[in-house]
Amino acid sequence: MPLGLKGGPGPGGRGTWARFAAQPQVIESGFTYDDYQKTAEWLLSHTKHRPQVAVICGSGLGGLAEKVTQAQVFDYSEIPNFPRSTVPGHAGRLVFGFLNGRACVVMQGRFHLYEGYPLWKVTFPVRVFRLLGVDTLVVTNAAGGLNPKFQVGDIMLIRDHINMPGFSGQNPLIGPNEERFGVRFPPMSDAYDRDLRKIAHKTWKQVGDKQELQEGTYVMLAGPNFETVAESRLLQKLGADAVGMSTVPEVIVARHCGLRVFGFSLITNKVVLNYESLEKANHEEVLAAGKQAAQKLEQFVSLLMSCIPPPHSAS
Repeated sequence: MPLGLKGGPGPGGRGTWARFAAQPQVIESGFTYDDYQKTAEWLLSHTKHRPQVAVICGSGLGGLAEKVTQAQVFDYSEIPNFPRSTVPGHAGRLVFGFLNGRACVVMQGRFHLYEGYPLWKVTFPVRVFRLLGVDTLVVTNAAGGLNPKFQVGDIMLIRDHINMPGFSGQNPLIGPNEERFGVRFPPMSDAYDRDLRKIAHKTWKQVGDKQELQEGTYVMLAGPNFETVAESRLLQKLGADAVGMSTVPEVIVARHCGLRVFGFSLITNKVVLNYESLEKANHEEVLAAGKQAAQKLEQFVSLLMSCIPPPHSAS
């Protein structure tokens, strides 16, 4: 029997274990409200732009930032408290300006759990955006297609998500709650704004693409390895349409602090579901597929910018 599970009150005994188990294990966030405020104030003092919409670009999708007009660019290394992007396809720049006339800030590269960052650091920029005055967050990612109807190059509008790391206790809201951002137990049943999804479907028709705009559920795994066949089959049975290694933590924090959210997955590969298949997922494939289809997604998101109503008037 393992030490500490049975025995007397001495070192390693039942008494020590009971005292340990009785104590709440508080997980401290590395950032205080003042830290978020300091970063927001630094940015506000270094740019005249006042963004309404924030866009987080996924792997290979940073080209959207090139469409920003009157752009002012900051490397993450310049910004107080900002982490660094370490993944190929993530440039690590924050771009302020206008997308199709809408004041915005674009993250050209995000942060991931698999890079070794705790989730409170992965999601740090989202709360900073809230303090900058942003009211809407657009999230994009590269994802593997679990839905057999999906093809490489499809765009999936995210209707809902499954937070697999959350099932094992990995949640960006763990620890003391900061009431100035949001409530202790925020609901997630409306994580992806229904009205904005309707607007997205209408806007897609303006793109004139023959492919249908897909809609479905995104599931997040921690990564960095791609999924086994058994894992992929399980995720499919759970109702997931696309799988990736990001997005969900940012969405949770955005909803916690009152931001509207809508998001898109670019299907960059079809997940391997057959043991007889010789195909293997790899990051180079993801980036290559993203490069081919990114222009379509960039055009789509740019068009959407002029269609997003203020939060109080969405319909």
